[in-house]
Amino acid sequence: MQTTHNALPIAPRALKDLRTTDDAGRPTTPFTDTEGGAPLRCCLRRAEPGERIALASYAPLRRWASERGVDPGAYDEQGPVFIHAEECGGPDTDALPFTNSHRTVRRYSAEGRILGGRLVTEPAAVDEALTEAFDDPAVELVHVRAVEYGCFLYEVRRDQEVRRDQEVRRD
Repeated sequence: MQTTHNALPIAPRALKDLRTTDDAGRPTTPFTDTEGGAPLRCCLRRAEPGERIALASYAPLRRWASERGVDPGAYDEQGPVFIHAEECGGPDTDALPFTNSHRTVRRYSAEGRILGGRLVTEPAAVDEALTEAFDDPAVELVHVRAVEYGCFLYEVRRDQEVRRDQEVRRD
C-alpha cells in the first residue's frame, strides 16, 4: 500500500543497543526463526525462515521523549519487538507495513502524552487513520500497534510528514 506517511523502523542507534541489552535491562538472545513470519521492526517486513532474529523489550516512547527532553510519565511503556540479530539494510519500500490485520493508531502530543487513538479494521484505512491523526495539530507522534497483543509495530512522526510533504511540492 503506497502512502504519504513514512513508517519509521527502530533507529539504528537503538537497534545497536537492543542487540546487546534490551530496554528492560535483559541480555538479548538471538535465535533462528525456523518458520519465518515474525514482524521485524528493524526493516519493517516479516522474517524469512532460517533468519537469525531476537525478541527484545523496547520502549519506543521513552526513546522518542529522551530525544526531545520530555518525560512521558506514566505513558512510558515497553514491550516485545522482533529485530534481526545482526545489522540489516532497513526497509526496502515506502509502503506501510503490517497492514494485514487489525491495528491501533495511537496518538501522542509533543509532551509524550496519549491524545487518543483509533482502531483500524481494514488495511486501506491505516493511511486514512494516520492522515486523521496528523490533521490534529496537537499530534506529534503516532504509534501503530497490533491489536491482539498491543505490540509496537512502527511510528510515524509529524516532522517526517512535513519533510515528505515538502519533497512532494518540489517535484
